[in-house]
Amino acid sequence: MPIAFAEIGQPFVISRIAGSDAVRHHLTELGFVPGTTVTVVSGVGGNLIVRVKDARVAIDRGLAMKVFS
Repeated sequence: MPIAFAEIGQPFVISRIAGSDAVRHHLTELGFVPGTTVTVVSGVGGNLIVRVKDARVAIDRGLAMKVFS
């Protein structure tokens, strides 16, 4: 299931990252790595605020559709 459909406050473990090499590289630089636990903090206007490790990261819905649990 893509992170875009995750419930707010529900932690989940990333199983894979989809997309082109550039998209996967960008998400990896933001901390979205398979095996990492992330939590959707909020969703506003199609964008998501996601807690990754000790940081909060804002990503758009398109990128959120590339991160799978």
